[in-house]
This record gives sequence, C-alpha cells and structure tokens, in this order.
Amino acid sequence: MLALAVVVLILCIDQWLKIWVKTHLCPSESIRLADWARIAFVENKGMAFGMDFVGTWLLCIFRLVAVGLLSWLLWRLAAKPRLRWPFIVLLAMVVAGAAGNIIDNVLYGLIFSDSNGLTPATLVPLGQGYGSIMEGRVVDMFYFPIIDTHWPQWMPLVGGEHFVFFSPIFNFADAAITTGGALLVICYYKTLNRLLTHKKVKRQNS
Repeated sequence: MLALAVVVLILCIDQWLKIWVKTHLCPSESIRLADWARIAFVENKGMAFGMDFVGTWLLCIFRLVAVGLLSWLLWRLAAKPRLRWPFIVLLAMVVAGAAGNIIDNVLYGLIFSDSNGLTPATLVPLGQGYGSIMEGRVVDMFYFPIIDTHWPQWMPLVGGEHFVFFSPIFNFADAAITTGGALLVICYYKTLNRLLTHKKVKRQNS
C-alpha cells in the first residue's frame, strides 16, 4: 500500500504539472521564479533532462519493459518484512518517474493539439492530436541556472564564453527517478548488493 501510494502521488503531481505547463505556455516560453529558478517549457522525445539521441518508439518500448520489470521487483520486495520502508519508497519513486514519462510518450500525441508557438496546446478528442500512439513528446519545465555567467577572459579555450551551471531542463518524473535512484545506491548499496548476490546464488544452485 505504501509503494502504491508513492507511485500514485508522484504520477498525479507529475501529470498535473505537465498538463498545466502544456496548456498555459508555448514551447520555449518561460516564467521567472527567481534569478536561479524558472519554469521553462520544452518538449523532447523522452530522455531524462532533455537528452535526445534515440527514436521515440524504441525509447518507449524500452521504458515499458523497464517499468514492467521494476514493478514486478517492487511487488516482490514489498512483501519482504526485513526490508525497511525507505528502501521501498525510493524504489517506488524510480518506478513512478519512469511511468510518468511513459504516459507522455504513449498518450500526449493522441490527446493534445500541436502548439504553433503562438498559442498553448489544447486537449482534443482521442486520436486527433499531433501524433499517433508512442509518438508523444515529454514535457519538461524545471530550469535552475544556479550560476549564469561568463568565463574570465584570461582562461584558455573558454575565455569569455557563456557558462551556465546546471543547464538541463527536467520534469518531476526525472527528479523522482534521479533522486530515488541516487539515494538507493548511496544509502542502500549493501542491500542492493545482497539482493543481487542472493539472486545470482539462487540461479547458480538451480
């Protein structure tokens, strides 16, 4: 129940943010929150932090398989009483984040009009959107240019060039994947290692 609650909560927040941004802003439009924080609307094929080097269909199929395997693993591990609840929460964050971006890939092309750069997108009847199934673009919006400056002129190669520390634009699902995955490795390295070693020993014995 805890794992399910985490997944549902993250999915609701992620999709609410994406739908609001997509129906209120045009691509490349932004809202300044502070000198170091903005809501900046961009779309991509689905890689985390706006990266784009594989096709939408291939990426979506990979994500579906990965989420299926992670969901099965989460279901199995949630039944183990010896595992601490923070471990389950962090794994659920990774599952929910991946699922959140899958929703964009699978559905957004079917249910949203394509923004023309002058007006935001609108919800349309199913199948009348800008693309077909698995051709939807993932919505990103969080931009934190914590340091926005220029390299000193005296520096070789990069002197005088514009420099932004932490330039990727990401969404709530990306944050859930990154935070959950990083904390799993940092805080539960021994647990992960024990689980992987246990599975490996079971395969060898069988």
